[in-house]
Amino acid sequence: MIKFDFDTYNETFTECDLESIHSDFLKGDIPNWYRLDEDRDAISKCAQKVRLQADVFIVIGIGGSYLGAQAVINALTPYFHKTKPEIIFAGTDLSSEYLQNLLEYIDDKSVYINVISKSGTTLETLATFSVLFDYMQNKYDDYNERIIVTTNGEDGKLLEMANEYHFPKFLISKDTIGRYSVLTAVGLLPIAVAGIDINALLKGARKAKDNFDDCYKYVKLRDTMYQEGRIVEAFTVYEPKLASFTEWLKQLFAESQGKENGGILPISVINTRDLHSLGQYLQEGIPMIFSTVIFVNDDINLNIKAYDMPMDKINELAFESVAEANYPHTKTNAIIVDELNEENIGYLIFFFEMSAMLGCSLLGVKYDNQPGVNNYKEVLNRQM
Repeated sequence: MIKFDFDTYNETFTECDLESIHSDFLKGDIPNWYRLDEDRDAISKCAQKVRLQADVFIVIGIGGSYLGAQAVINALTPYFHKTKPEIIFAGTDLSSEYLQNLLEYIDDKSVYINVISKSGTTLETLATFSVLFDYMQNKYDDYNERIIVTTNGEDGKLLEMANEYHFPKFLISKDTIGRYSVLTAVGLLPIAVAGIDINALLKGARKAKDNFDDCYKYVKLRDTMYQEGRIVEAFTVYEPKLASFTEWLKQLFAESQGKENGGILPISVINTRDLHSLGQYLQEGIPMIFSTVIFVNDDINLNIKAYDMPMDKINELAFESVAEANYPHTKTNAIIVDELNEENIGYLIFFFEMSAMLGCSLLGVKYDNQPGVNNYKEVLNRQM
């Protein structure tokens, strides 16, 4: 169960007809992220084979090709997880040391790879895959069965290689948007390999799809904050397992809405750790920030003798105290989650995807492009 508390520290909300905006969106071509109709059987079958045979599953991708999967896996996996396969993300940078260390680490392990790029031309992805492809060819006779490609079905280097070497492949449409792709094959395959129930994840997303009231309210609240000059949103968690979820949120909102000299800048705050660094600024810095807290109401009952109360209660008191201390300098909105499970995470994913999309309409920008990102790629590619 998820509870949304957007009223405690907010007095007014923007008046706008989001229902009409949503209705107009549904009159167009419905994107695959909204349909939630992926081929779960094919994904589950592939994932089961990998789980039976791999010690390590390497996901090669950058941005939306990995952030969503990493967010879900980290949120739903125990901290000291030891069962196989180990999920490793590569191609998220151009660090030669990381890649060299990775090759050394996997040398005595059974390896499968999922290389992900919608375009099939992403520099970081192809550079990393080039090295690991050579490694797999040299190590395995059945290397072509151990490399799974996720790309578009029309063109690109990855599609050419998948067809030439007969790699297993999952084809996504060219209108797939990376930051909205976590509930497509892009995210669902790595998530399923991690042993997470993708059916329950999608069930939660469908629940969010059936209830837009809180989504509309959140979008109006964000616009109210923006009109007040609060141009930074601090996505805040008190459960470190959600740190990667805040990284996905940063991409989702920044890349969707940060256009034409406008939009709210998303940042992440991991509490209580960051109370001892960013907390000072949130209370006494420039009043340009508002906080959206995702708080997990754990029920572990680990009692702390020094305070004669459970650690969960101390964490909850910290959350409530910080919200009160920050007000009115930094206003707080709360999303209370009763448990970290597949349904709740699926619900939050779809909730935030819809919020990002609808918010773009209020800003007057397209939600499904990223001209600035394309510009950096063009500049870099000219040097290659």
